[in-house]
Amino acid sequence: MLAPLGVEEERRLYPLIQQGRSAAAAMQRRGVVDPGRRRKLRRQRHAGQEAESLLLRATLGLVRTRVMERGYRFGNEELESAGVEGLVNALARFDPNMGNRFSTYANYWIMKMVNQAIQQQAGLTDSEMRLILKYQRLERSSPNRRLSKREVAISLGVTPNRAQEVMQLSRELSIRRFETPELKDVGEAGREGESVDAPAWVIDALREACGEDFDAFWQVTFKTMSMEEIAKTYRITRQGMSKRIDRCRRAVLESPQAERLQLWFDQQ
Repeated sequence: MLAPLGVEEERRLYPLIQQGRSAAAAMQRRGVVDPGRRRKLRRQRHAGQEAESLLLRATLGLVRTRVMERGYRFGNEELESAGVEGLVNALARFDPNMGNRFSTYANYWIMKMVNQAIQQQAGLTDSEMRLILKYQRLERSSPNRRLSKREVAISLGVTPNRAQEVMQLSRELSIRRFETPELKDVGEAGREGESVDAPAWVIDALREACGEDFDAFWQVTFKTMSMEEIAKTYRITRQGMSKRIDRCRRAVLESPQAERLQLWFDQQ
C-alpha cells in the first residue's frame, strides 16, 4: 500500500497504461516477427503493468477508508476483500480518455462491492438496501436534527410504515457494525430493552469516546444486556466490567459532543 497520488501524478501514469495495454494486445496478435519490435512491445507492456501496479497500490488505502467509514466489524475481512475486488474491477474497466480520475472511478466500484457484501451478510433485498443507503444519505445531509418518519417517507417516496421499517433496518445495521460475534450471540437471547433509533452521529461520537468498549457501553446504557451478561461475554468480573463502563461514561461526558449527546439521551 502506497500513499495516495496527486492528480498530476495519476495523469502521468495514464499514457503508460494505455501504451502497455496496446502493446500487450499487439503481442497477442500474429505477425510481429521483428525482434526489435517485439522487445519494444515487451518494454511498453512491462512499463504499463508497472504503472497499473503503482496506481493500484496507491489507491488501495481507499478500500480501507471506505470499509472503516461503513464501520462493520462483523465482516471487515469480507468487506475489505469485496473492496479490493471493486478496485481491481475499476482498474480493468478504467478508460483514461473519459476524463475522470482513477480514484474517483475506483471509489464507485469499491462502494458498490462493499455495499453488496453488507447486503449479503445482513440478508437484505436489493430494494431494502437501496432504501437504506438513500436514508443514510438523507441522515448525513441533516446531521443536526432527528428526521421524522413523515419526512423520511416523503424523501424516500414510500409509505410512513415502510419508512419506519427502513429506519429500523438502518439502525440494526448501525448497531451490528460494532458487535463482536460473542456479543451478538448473547445479545439475541438476553435483549430486554426497547430498540433505540440512534442517528449515525450518536454512534460515531460514542464509538470515538468509548473505543473498544463501545459495545458494552451501548448494551448497558440501553439495557439490552445486563452487566453480568456482558462481563461473561468479555470473560472478566462484573466489577471489572463496571469500571470499564464508568470510564466510558467519563469519556462521553468529557467528549466534544457531550452537550449534544446529553440532549439526545434526554429525549429518549
